[in-house]
Amino acid sequence: MQDIQKFIHGFRNFQEEYFHEDRELFDCLKKGQRPKVVLIGCSDSRVDPSMMVRSEPGDLFIVRNVANLVPPCEHDQAYHGVSAALEYAVCHLEVEHIIVLGHSNCGGIRSLMEGIPSDKNGEYISKWVSIAERAKQQVLETFSDASAERQAKACEHASILVSLENLLTFPWVRERVDAGKLDLHGWYFDIESGNLYSYHPASGEFALLV
Repeated sequence: MQDIQKFIHGFRNFQEEYFHEDRELFDCLKKGQRPKVVLIGCSDSRVDPSMMVRSEPGDLFIVRNVANLVPPCEHDQAYHGVSAALEYAVCHLEVEHIIVLGHSNCGGIRSLMEGIPSDKNGEYISKWVSIAERAKQQVLETFSDASAERQAKACEHASILVSLENLLTFPWVRERVDAGKLDLHGWYFDIESGNLYSYHPASGEFALLV
């Protein structure tokens, strides 16, 4: 209950500092949203996209899931939460940038690399993280002699690339990218150092961004 009270107190601060003080912003936002960026991040409680980039309400359309993964485009009767969010952001809001934000010490990637502990439920997690199975296999081949920690970090990087590739399987993403109306970005946040890295297709590497 103490945690809930903390959040209630936090919301009161939000009301005072944002909603009541910046009336111009919220008078605009109550009419609709027009973000230019969609960010696909991990559900990890340590990696809060809005806090990290100090965005204002209305700046970011955020999609969060285990291991910040994007599934490939599929046409079936299953439920596709990430795909639905992307469709809305790209086709309805007409965002101009998509950022896939990965991070170090990701529990989802660890589950992919090591499997789910036998004493834990993993029915949905295992299926979900298998989206990045080809990243895992690539890492196991390329870093076969590396430590488990090094392999996990390499897979965190590689899984971002899988998501960027999967984004291009959606025809309305591919069309806008090819037309120069939409840019894709792969970012990686290192929790230990506090540094942010960006993927550069030309070099095939993640380079320090901030």
